[in-house]
Amino acid sequence: MDSAAFEAYLGDDSRLGDPLPGAARGVAGGAACGDRIAISLRLDGGRAVDSRCEASGCAAARAAAAATAELIDGATLHEAGLLDATRIAAELGGLSAVGTHAADLASEAAHRALGAAVAGGADPLLGPPGAGGERVLVAVSGGVDSAVAALLERRAGADVIAVTLELWSDPAGDGERSCCSAEAVRGARAVAHGMGIPHLTVDLRDAFRAGVVDPFLAGHAAGETPNPCVRCNGRVRIAPMVAIAGRLGARGLATGHYARLRDDGAGVLLTAAADRGKDQAYMLAGLDPRTLARLRFPLGELTKPEVREIAADAGLAVAEKAESQDLCFLAGVGKAGFLARHGGLADRVGEIVDSAGTVLGAHRGHHRFTVGQRRGIGIASPEPLYVLATDAEANRVVVGGPRELATRRVRIRDATLHRPGSRVGSVKLRYRSRPLPCRIGTPSPDRLRPGRHGRLELELAEPARAAAPGQAAILFDGDLIVGHGTIA
Repeated sequence: MDSAAFEAYLGDDSRLGDPLPGAARGVAGGAACGDRIAISLRLDGGRAVDSRCEASGCAAARAAAAATAELIDGATLHEAGLLDATRIAAELGGLSAVGTHAADLASEAAHRALGAAVAGGADPLLGPPGAGGERVLVAVSGGVDSAVAALLERRAGADVIAVTLELWSDPAGDGERSCCSAEAVRGARAVAHGMGIPHLTVDLRDAFRAGVVDPFLAGHAAGETPNPCVRCNGRVRIAPMVAIAGRLGARGLATGHYARLRDDGAGVLLTAAADRGKDQAYMLAGLDPRTLARLRFPLGELTKPEVREIAADAGLAVAEKAESQDLCFLAGVGKAGFLARHGGLADRVGEIVDSAGTVLGAHRGHHRFTVGQRRGIGIASPEPLYVLATDAEANRVVVGGPRELATRRVRIRDATLHRPGSRVGSVKLRYRSRPLPCRIGTPSPDRLRPGRHGRLELELAEPARAAAPGQAAILFDGDLIVGHGTIA
């Protein structure tokens, strides 16, 4: 370690103090390690100014905080977005293993401050790039798909800035398997920096809790099976990033989703990706068409093997990274554990009955079951048994055969139509299901204009199984998504 450089920053208190009015603030560290660093700054003319630091703990933490405030002050947004622990450690002449932790904390605090500054207003921060170029904001999660999306935009000549949302924090969870934890944010930043792309961290944990997690818990408590991904993309996650793209002078937001866009003459709508096995248009169906018009899906024409091949050829470390198969906030705890920990839905013995009310057995809690479920019922029967309904108040699960499960009518609530009701020709009732031919039966589809509608009733051309209350119902005209709602 260069002791002179270290001591110089340790003794320099010129950047210590409370944030100036209007400054954004980012904090890292705390009780777990004993070190805590806060960085504050303002963005003015595309540069970070008025940077201040606060630090408590070891000498290395205080020195790293002061060095970071010095490095970031006056830096362009692009320069600040590329700041990392290695640069901070180099400024201090190198750090020991213990000191490197302080540089990590200081970098984390600076990126949180930068993200808060970018997300904390509506005024433009950057003009469009010169010489006829374009800028693109790319949502980077730390996985191979978003990394390749950023790479492809970069290869197309765009000025790329990466952004990652921190949405959830749970000490009981597995941050390495979640796409929205603090660990995932750090991984995404490393991926972006590895490609020389500036990175922004935006904390939306409060909005995610209120807009996704709380409705997920309430839905299960009421005996429904919510689809948090459709709600997250449609109401919490995508729109703020599109707004940030606008502030940064970006043409739009690119994501690593497998989906495509098509203009039907009345505007842009979602349609399926070329790789039908990876298609994620269903999960994006809650987005407003005005938001869709600002989105780009670089992977829409690619297959997953092609994406991994592009990543491998480019030497990206995430080329073979495994995909998470669980909801991001359930990683490491599972649904039952999460519902018990955060929603108070602990196991409670209840009855399993048939449609006539005859008791057939017992279960450990209605929240463990969803309409259409076959596994886990645990009752011997001459024919397969499926969950027909759950009664949250009585903690009762109703089961029956496949004929009892089938229905030709599905009611949906909180519906939104992007096109007239007469255009609806099919509906997808689950992510991994095929669209079923249908028409809107009530009210008359000829009178349904684009917009919000409280309740609709769909008439299906063939029986459907597993129309689970709380799941998303996605409405199609051919292969275009023209509306959505929630199964009632």
